Amino acid sequence: MDLRHWLEAAVTSNEHWSDGFGPYPDHPAQAVDDERFAAVFATFTERLKDNYPFFHPRYAGQMLKPPHPAAVVGYLTAMLINPNNHALDGGPATAEMEREVVRQLATMFGYDAHLGHLTTSGTIANLEALFVARELHPGKGVAYSTEAHYTHGRMCGVLGVEGHPVPVDDRERMDLDALEQLLRTGRVGTVVLTAGTTGLGAVEPIHEARALRERYGVRIHVDAAYGGFFTLLAGMDGPEGLPAAPWQAIAQCDSIVVDPHKHALQPYGCGAVLFRDPAVGRFYLHDSPYTYFTSEELHLGEISLECSRAGAAAAALWLTFQLLPPTREGLGQSLAAGRRAALRWAELIEQSDHLELYQPPELDIVGYFPVTSPNTLAHIDAAAARILHEGMRDTEDPVFLSTLRIDARRLTARHPKITADAEGARILRSVLMKPESEDYVDRLHKRVEHLARS
Repeated sequence: MDLRHWLEAAVTSNEHWSDGFGPYPDHPAQAVDDERFAAVFATFTERLKDNYPFFHPRYAGQMLKPPHPAAVVGYLTAMLINPNNHALDGGPATAEMEREVVRQLATMFGYDAHLGHLTTSGTIANLEALFVARELHPGKGVAYSTEAHYTHGRMCGVLGVEGHPVPVDDRERMDLDALEQLLRTGRVGTVVLTAGTTGLGAVEPIHEARALRERYGVRIHVDAAYGGFFTLLAGMDGPEGLPAAPWQAIAQCDSIVVDPHKHALQPYGCGAVLFRDPAVGRFYLHDSPYTYFTSEELHLGEISLECSRAGAAAAALWLTFQLLPPTREGLGQSLAAGRRAALRWAELIEQSDHLELYQPPELDIVGYFPVTSPNTLAHIDAAAARILHEGMRDTEDPVFLSTLRIDARRLTARHPKITADAEGARILRSVLMKPESEDYVDRLHKRVEHLARS
């Protein structure tokens, strides 16, 4: 796909559209000549060089990668119009696109009836899900695992509800026995289960937790912000296939959050929240007499806590889904490549004398640490920090990783030969969410292994 060509086509398309409304004189208040702009733009682009190469497979650090060219073109084309998807008269075309992509997301998770919309982030999407949960269970708290994203504890504070962190098992998933003990107290109205933790990509036992929902009358909210699109690999044949049960159970859960700006190749500013029961829209009711006046149809702002939202985000996702739909044959191919890359790296690490696998990857995140002598938490922590910084500072053959702090109890329980001489240690963490990682992972491993033994 020739990005330059289609960016030019986006500008041309906008010019043709706007010319249809007739000419008008430009006002000098915003005029900037090309010479002045060129000088500032040169400074601007130079400053942007102070970034890590998120596009390159040698970057295997955080959950970052550039959007697909189709998303870039879709966003720019709509951004030149600058629609606001809060109300239909602010963005009639992009509001309809938003409805269409939300239906595709609902279908991907197995929802029939649904209520949902895009958000500016997974954090806001989770806030909306917990807001509805609070309204349905007033006075009741929210339970989430200690490995859940910190946003849940924070949003409980914002909403004024009690948050209950629940311990995890030896696979970094919510301990359902500990959860049941908490549910017996009657203090919890909603349980958050994570489909792909941001630390190591753990998928919590959603299918097993459903029995607790029936027993204790709680809601189940699935935070699939990171891992949600991996549902496309559920039950798939081959090593990249995932166990079907947790993903199929999502269809029976009360609400879901997923971030298209992760595995759906979108720029930042594109999250989504879905509710299984459309009747929860009653909790959003409000009046805005100057906003909803051009249509009797439901406006997206009437089912959202947010007000102004970029219609360009919906346009970008719509255009991407037309080309790479949220199906196994579409986006699933990209996720399968990342999953294979993670499995391949785990295999290489298990064969290594210099690196040790923390736990087998469930999705596309690999956790591992350097082998040290003496084999203590303090030495592992120091070695991991050294590898991280030396890899990033190398100008000839850099590698970009991230670290994850693990407490002593969990790390030594999984690796009992390690001496606990500290409260915890940083391990290395690599996110292989770019499909190009599949063909680059052997080189990544070789580079990190070299740093580990040096």
